[in-house]
Amino acid sequence: MMHTDTLLKAYRLMCTAKAMADTYEANRAICKYVHSTSRGHEAIQLAAAFQLLPCDYISPYYRDESILLGLGFSPYQLMLQLLAKRDDIFTGGREYYSHPNYRGTDKPTIIHQSSATGMQAIPTTGVAQGINYLEQINSHKLIKGPNGELPVVICSLGDASVTEGEVSEAFQFAILKKLPVIYLVQDNNWGISATSEEVRVMDAYDYAAGFPGLDRVRIDGSNFEESFDTMHRVVQYVRQHRTPYLVQAKVPLLGHHTSGVRREFYRTPEDLENHAVSDPLPKLRLRLLQFGIDSQQLQNIEKEAWTAVNEQFQQAAEAPDPDTATVTDHVFVPTPVTEEKGQRQPAGNEKIIMVDAALFAIREIMEDYPEALLYGQDVGRRLGGVFREAATLAEKFSDTRVFNTAIQEAYIIGSTVGMSAVGVKPIVEVQFADYIYPGFNQLVTEISKSSYLSCGKFPVSTVIRVPIGAYGGGGPYHSGSVETTLLSVKGIKVVYPSNAADMKGLMKAAFLDPNPVVMLEHKGLYWSKVPGTEDAKTIEPSRDYVLPLGKAAVVIAADEVNVTNGESCCVITYGMGVYWAKAAAKHFPGQVDVIDLRTLYPLDENLIFERVKKHGKCLVVTEEQQNNSFAEALAGRISYTCFQWLDAPVTVMGALNVPAVPMNMQLEQAMLPNGEKVAAKIKQLLLS
Repeated sequence: MMHTDTLLKAYRLMCTAKAMADTYEANRAICKYVHSTSRGHEAIQLAAAFQLLPCDYISPYYRDESILLGLGFSPYQLMLQLLAKRDDIFTGGREYYSHPNYRGTDKPTIIHQSSATGMQAIPTTGVAQGINYLEQINSHKLIKGPNGELPVVICSLGDASVTEGEVSEAFQFAILKKLPVIYLVQDNNWGISATSEEVRVMDAYDYAAGFPGLDRVRIDGSNFEESFDTMHRVVQYVRQHRTPYLVQAKVPLLGHHTSGVRREFYRTPEDLENHAVSDPLPKLRLRLLQFGIDSQQLQNIEKEAWTAVNEQFQQAAEAPDPDTATVTDHVFVPTPVTEEKGQRQPAGNEKIIMVDAALFAIREIMEDYPEALLYGQDVGRRLGGVFREAATLAEKFSDTRVFNTAIQEAYIIGSTVGMSAVGVKPIVEVQFADYIYPGFNQLVTEISKSSYLSCGKFPVSTVIRVPIGAYGGGGPYHSGSVETTLLSVKGIKVVYPSNAADMKGLMKAAFLDPNPVVMLEHKGLYWSKVPGTEDAKTIEPSRDYVLPLGKAAVVIAADEVNVTNGESCCVITYGMGVYWAKAAAKHFPGQVDVIDLRTLYPLDENLIFERVKKHGKCLVVTEEQQNNSFAEALAGRISYTCFQWLDAPVTVMGALNVPAVPMNMQLEQAMLPNGEKVAAKIKQLLLS
């Protein structure tokens, strides 16, 4: 039989949650930011929270304030987030209510997650993946409980969110790799204003039946005792057996969807009455009376909860707002690589091609950092990447550290959030740039915002490798350029090397950077097979060579006499554009600077503006379709900053504005820039 102390603790917190919801409703003018409350879900949420140890991880979602109360957070702490106050310990006033993140030794860890329902399944499964890896390598980074307990992970979901495709990706991976994750699904029969009957053919429990290896149970989530016993059993099972589990808890929804989407907008009195019958608070009160707890004691608990909530709400309402000067803090956390170090051209080393530079960099990284691992489509033992960019790595480091995934770009990218949170350093690969879009949701929604919205507690340290670019008839879905799309996302770094030395130095710097870095690797430069790209082969830099992100290079410098006479210009480019520009510059000896950006964000604006001001004429070259591109945006920034030094408008040259790269090689060449086309633009610029 359950100890009455546990029941009384749960009752006190349920009363607290009710008092909080009632207080927010009575103070709508103060509680002006959109929020949800846990009314109706309290029993299962508290039951789950009570099972966890500080070594564990949990991802609550936006209705899970009772989980947070059960973990030991105070109403005041939660209210500071509700009111977007400066001292909100989670996000410093940047996030909605019940959107926590937490690192500490006294409570389970909570990674940052977005409001996008269902999206948390992948990052949280990534936490379990990281724990699984740390177990396999016996890492000192694996934190256990006070009695040696292995950590478990709980991912909280609403039943309606399980229809998201990304949840399926998480389930697949968790089962395949036997990960210690519990998917806690709270089913209140509503998905905003849509009932379950309207929008899905099965609930989460029935859906889970289609995933062999995913244990499952369905319970009455409004019954605290049943919820507690089930969660205790499931947590202990996963803690011991290290396999995934799904718990579906049927619960009532007693409040609004949110304070902005109110229940009276879409729910009937009959529906509300039916849900009220399952209110966990009076049900637990009745059980306590049956256990012999005096009604006066319960009344005292109710009164104390209301008094405490009221006092803490007044304190929170009077707390200071954030300092607006902090609004740009924590977009990134500092990187240790700020200077170029090591030998770029050590004596005795041979020239290598770009694809080998990446391979050798990752090999050295994995030799030096046991927490580093590589995964993605076809990067494993048999193939080593479709461009052989991971060849031999699985043989050297085992299938534990280098392995294939399914065709799951969302999981490949989003799992790095959780992996990074436990101290693993993932290098992942999307097979072609054209296929980054299925993973874009995770990149934008979860990865890019994690550092900023967690106030720097959860930067996502990952390298995402993306072969990119067109050559030789690759066709419309294997030749695209995506840098403008990536650069529209704030909170990620984007690197684009054009030669082997830069590839190796930037790969090392990207790995050491505690922030998310996308490595765009032009597949037409990998082997230097495209005529004119022989210079992409360079002497292999030393093992300790690093090239900081955000440092451009002057590949060709114009003669000073031509600069003085106003007979020069600069070409700013990157990737394959470097070789088009170099080919074009041969037609104008000593008149052209060629600047290789190397990193697109952060951008070396100092060097760019310095060279533009020096020449007064500038051409920006890109492989992307020109209209609305990064190159055009950069040209606009140059024009604004360097206006008084310009002798001619800043010119841009990109690919033709068609939706895709055509398969036919003649059509492909007609679409793309090349050395001759760039030379024609330079000629016009020099004559202007």
